[in-house]
Amino acid sequence: MDHTALAGRRVLVVEDEMLVSLLIEDMLADENCTIVGPYSQFAAALDAARTEAVDLAILDVNIGGTEVYPIAELLAARQIPFLFLSGYGRSAIPAGHPEWQVCSKPFRLEELIGMLVAQLGTQDAA
Repeated sequence: MDHTALAGRRVLVVEDEMLVSLLIEDMLADENCTIVGPYSQFAAALDAARTEAVDLAILDVNIGGTEVYPIAELLAARQIPFLFLSGYGRSAIPAGHPEWQVCSKPFRLEELIGMLVAQLGTQDAA
């Protein structure tokens, strides 16, 4: 797998579980990414999605009891690829968005990296 595709990318991280967030941050740092966040509160995450220059985003489906779908819609409008993390798998994603990708918790780092690289490939092909 070509991990160099992630090097130098700015990745928005929206996650409210501290241990999961730290794991993601370590993984992204190992891939030479710049981490934007992490954000654990909806309002701050929404503002970051609106204003930050990012290449990619990782979104927990639910932060602090709030579903992050408006953040996903904003990122999609900005043509910024993203994927969700969820303990509920695909069932956590609204039926009207079959294009939205989800990585199920618990996840393997290689799986998450592969999905992120695939998201970038989708963006580059657009």
